[in-house]
Amino acid sequence: MSFTPLIHRRKMMAHILGGATAAAALRWTDRPVAAQPIAAGGVNRNSAPSQLKITDMRAIRIASNYDYPIIRIDTNQGVYGLGEVRDAGNEGMALVLKPHIVGRNPLQIEPILDRVRNFANQRRFGGGYSALDIALHDIAGKVYGVPCWRLIGSQYRDRVRIYCDTDQTQDPRLFADRLLRRKKMGFTFFKMDLGTSLVQHVPGAVDSRGIATEKGLKMLCEYVAAVKDNIGWDQPLAADHFGPLHVNDSIRYARALEPYGLAWMEDPLQTGTLGWGDAPRNWRAYKEIKEATTTVINTGESLFGLEEGFRPLIENLAVDMIHPDPLTSGAIRETKRIADYASLFGIPTAVHFAGSPVGCMASVHMIATIKDFVAMENHAVDIPWWNDLVRGVPNPLIRDGYIQVPDTPGLGVELNEEVCRQHLRVPGYFEPTPQYDKYILDDFRRGGPYPHLDGEGKPVIDN
Repeated sequence: MSFTPLIHRRKMMAHILGGATAAAALRWTDRPVAAQPIAAGGVNRNSAPSQLKITDMRAIRIASNYDYPIIRIDTNQGVYGLGEVRDAGNEGMALVLKPHIVGRNPLQIEPILDRVRNFANQRRFGGGYSALDIALHDIAGKVYGVPCWRLIGSQYRDRVRIYCDTDQTQDPRLFADRLLRRKKMGFTFFKMDLGTSLVQHVPGAVDSRGIATEKGLKMLCEYVAAVKDNIGWDQPLAADHFGPLHVNDSIRYARALEPYGLAWMEDPLQTGTLGWGDAPRNWRAYKEIKEATTTVINTGESLFGLEEGFRPLIENLAVDMIHPDPLTSGAIRETKRIADYASLFGIPTAVHFAGSPVGCMASVHMIATIKDFVAMENHAVDIPWWNDLVRGVPNPLIRDGYIQVPDTPGLGVELNEEVCRQHLRVPGYFEPTPQYDKYILDDFRRGGPYPHLDGEGKPVIDN
């Protein structure tokens, strides 16, 4: 079998494609490497993907309701990607991974992520891996001229339903009015904090462990009823932040809340797990809670990875719904894996989120491609400048309770430098990070030269 010479193949292509189309195709293959802005659509003809290399990683931290650590991965061709570490985390979670990725082609997304996966863990320790995932997808989308969602699948939806968390207020009427204001803003899905602290001032309402007594639990249910009366009993309402509940406490709370048909009871179990807080490593405890009530039970905002965090909960049907935060769970590619796997077991996905518009839009891209989706959180509804941190998307970003899925390359957002500088927690805007150039985290790396004894017992030094 003979092969057509390269020049002959190019002439054939020009003849088949015709004129300008062929010329454009040939220009792309011959284009020298250069730092150029990304075109609005199609393949970035100013980029040579096979020659693309990561050259640096830098960061800023925005001071908001929670700090937003935002990273930027730079390349030798001027194409860069934005990513975000989990809210209330630290940009160092991502920056320590810098020597593992510099010099590599950012389009090799999965090989790069495989390389750093051992350095990820539960809670905020999933933030570095997640930030890298977002920034790499942003770069790839810009280079290939496609939105991030197109890199991982097809669209199930072109807009994402948003729910807004609402911090608790001790006055039931004021609390209910705050939720009603959310409805008037256009939201169609709601969540309220329902901490036992709401009733701790009432004699006999809270026991010595900080858990509501029967008297206190009835009062907590009155808060839920007041909110339902205001926003409508047909409106989906979830609840969170119940306090340091054991398994039996969680069951008692969940049963008391059954008449109110909550969209879900979030992270009920806070103690008695393998660890503490909202990273449940004991799926058996959650399964016991779930099987003892008709109230929908969800959890997962502080779990990383399918194999590392979510798989036991899913396979053992220990929850009714999973609730990953993409900035901990693995961001775009890994969170889709988790959600798709949960779908196989009939478990839908709600998304926890409390970060900046960068992480928000990364989550929106991911959500566009998953099948069984409920709603995504936004924790910044009351921050007037939150939308202004970025350009490239509608402002306000949330309209009538939804965010539109972008069809522009990459994440579809760029930082508004002027606004970001106004809200920096740490001085400096994407300053150089030479302190992270050398390996800080590593698995196995032999240095050199290597002093040892040879086979005859003589001291030698090998490289």
